Formats: sequence, structure tokens, C-alpha cells
Amino acid sequence: MSEQTLEGPLELAIPQDDLILPFQAEQADVLGRLVKLGPTVDTILSRHAYPEPVSRLLGEAVALTAMLGAALKSEGKLILQATTDGPVDLLVADYQVPGELRGYARFDAERVAELEGDDDAALLGEGHLAMTIDRGVDSERYQGVVPLEGESLTEAADTYFRQSEQLPTFIRLAVARHYRAANGGEGAWTWRAGGLLVQKLTREGGVSSAKDFEEDWTRAKMLAETVEDHELLDPMLPPDRLLYRLFHEEKVRVYRAIPLTTYCSCSRERVEELLGRFSPEDLVDMVVDGEVWVTCEFCNARYHFDPAEFGVEQD
Repeated sequence: MSEQTLEGPLELAIPQDDLILPFQAEQADVLGRLVKLGPTVDTILSRHAYPEPVSRLLGEAVALTAMLGAALKSEGKLILQATTDGPVDLLVADYQVPGELRGYARFDAERVAELEGDDDAALLGEGHLAMTIDRGVDSERYQGVVPLEGESLTEAADTYFRQSEQLPTFIRLAVARHYRAANGGEGAWTWRAGGLLVQKLTREGGVSSAKDFEEDWTRAKMLAETVEDHELLDPMLPPDRLLYRLFHEEKVRVYRAIPLTTYCSCSRERVEELLGRFSPEDLVDMVVDGEVWVTCEFCNARYHFDPAEFGVEQD
């Protein structure tokens, strides 16, 4: 993996949007990843008519999943899934190597509407947060699960790293709508998301090294905590400049950026194969206006079929 030390606010060959930028702060001996999302997260969120709080929550999940999934070096997928008794009872985001994202949220519209105007209201209730790594058919899945107790997604992820990974970790997530001006025409509001993850990964033995470990981590965390939401979301602030701004005293080094895009694995053929596993009796409830309709929960694509193909008899 190529790398470059940031000796100043240099103009590097790094995209400014829809990317993950891995980095290392050498003095503090920490590793991290910065994610900046523009059109990719806007596409994911705009496919569904989510209420604004739900869009923000799903945007956070997508940004977090991107930062975590970037640790996969070869083929594979990371799946983040929150199952709760809250207004949003299911939240799913996937990262697929080399940098493909998708996500969706299931929610109770009435319960979400009741929370309107309450910025501190919890959309996630009690339940579980699971992070699954699927490296393919020839490898076993790894899954880490932590309880959800109504906290934010950031807090739940922090609990995951403390309990499952036992890694000192700092996470900051930001999601907001951004007004994009258009030359000679009317502008538009689009979604943006960003995130910063910093981890202390190494520790040598001995009393003095334990003290150095704590001092290095405290210093790195304090620097990371100075990041502002608007810095993570600003499309005009290059990611390398943001990292230099935060960690220039720690000799920050960046690695090759990972470009991000959206994806969906649905297709007419796959949906048809899935429907073929149901009995005609089970498919009756899917018939609308004389056709079997299926909508993809991720990309919102709709597929329709002749019920007779699956032996469904209509009156």
C-alpha cells in the first residue's frame, strides 16, 4: 500500500469525496480512517422517502460501516445490523470489497413522527448491534454482538470495540443535508456524511511502555476530539488537509485512498429464483393488480411477474 507523510497542506492525488483515507499518526502510534461521503450516501438515502431523522441515522450507519469495512484487504463483506424495539427497529448497512456500500432502515412512521422536534430522542431502542464479516463461501463468518440500550450508534460502536475487540477507539460520525449550488440554475439539497475512527493498536511490555501507551492514546484522542462536524462534511476541505490539521504534530502519514460507490445485488433473475422457493399459496398475498410484485429493500427497485409462472391461480 502506497503512503505519504503529510509535511504540510500538500496537494496530493487524493479524491475529495466518496472515499476512505487510511492514516497513521506515528508519534502517538495510532491508526485511523477518515471517510467523506457525498453522492454515494445521497443516492442511498434518497432512494427511500425516509423521515429526516431516519436518514441521518442510516447515514451514520453507512459511514461507520465504510470505516470498519475498509479493514478487509481482500474479497469479503462487512454487515452492520441493529435490531431494536425502538422507532427504527431494523438498521442494515453493508460494505463490500473493494468499496461498495448499501443500506436501508425499517421504521414505525407514527413513532418517528411523535419524536419530531426532539433532537435528543433515541431512534434506536433496546436490542442488539451485530457486526458480521463474511469473507466468502470458503471461510467461516465472524460475528460480534453487543447489546443496545437506547444509546446512539456511536456509543453502541464504542461499546462493541471495548467489549468485543478490546481496542481503545475514538469514533466521530456526522450527517447533514448540504445545499449544492448550480451554475446558472436552481441548486439542490443533498445528503453528506463523514466520520473519523482512531485506534491504538500496539503495546509493548513493561511499566514504562504502559505509561507511554496511556499518554500516547490520551494525546491522540484529545486531538481527534477537536474535529468538528462541519469539517467532516465540508466538500471543499480535502481529507488530507483535515488530517494534517488534526495530527500534524504527530507526524501523520496517509495511505492509498479507497474510492466508494453504491451497489445492490438484486436482479430480476435472483428475485425470480427466490420466488420459486415459495408455494403458490404463499405467493397469493404478493399479487397486486394481477401481478406478483417484489420491491428491493436496499435500492427500492420493483420487479413484477406473471403469477401463472409460479402456479398461482387467480379468480
